[in-house]
Amino acid sequence: MLNPSRIRILAVGKVRKGWLNEGVALYLKRLPGLEIVELRDGGMAREAELIRGALRPEERLVALTEEGRTFPSTAFAQRLEGSGSERLAFVIGGADGLDPTIKAQASWQLSLSPMTFPHELARLLLLEQLYRALSIQQGGPYHRA
Repeated sequence: MLNPSRIRILAVGKVRKGWLNEGVALYLKRLPGLEIVELRDGGMAREAELIRGALRPEERLVALTEEGRTFPSTAFAQRLEGSGSERLAFVIGGADGLDPTIKAQASWQLSLSPMTFPHELARLLLLEQLYRALSIQQGGPYHRA
């Protein structure tokens, strides 16, 4: 089962819009223990350096990329359940995306949609899908397929 305390989100940039901050705060309350680490933006190479510096040795890197695999919510929940007790670090790049070296280092790549979203919105969407995955795994009423 998904354990939020074994998940971190490494996110380049800050969330500046109030309504997005409210949404992020809501899902962080629903996912106790999940941590978001904000990294300073400053070009792909610099951001890649900061991501590598923030990544813990025991974490499996999951890169959010437009080339990544898309999942229906139930399949995403199963994929996370298959990760067992592994520690995961989901990485959201800045405005220019992720450096190719970070994508290559990732254990797997995830796409939230074939559409392109601002990195601030991608953070909220990822949190919502992590919460939905937990709800699916617990058989809770939140997810209604």
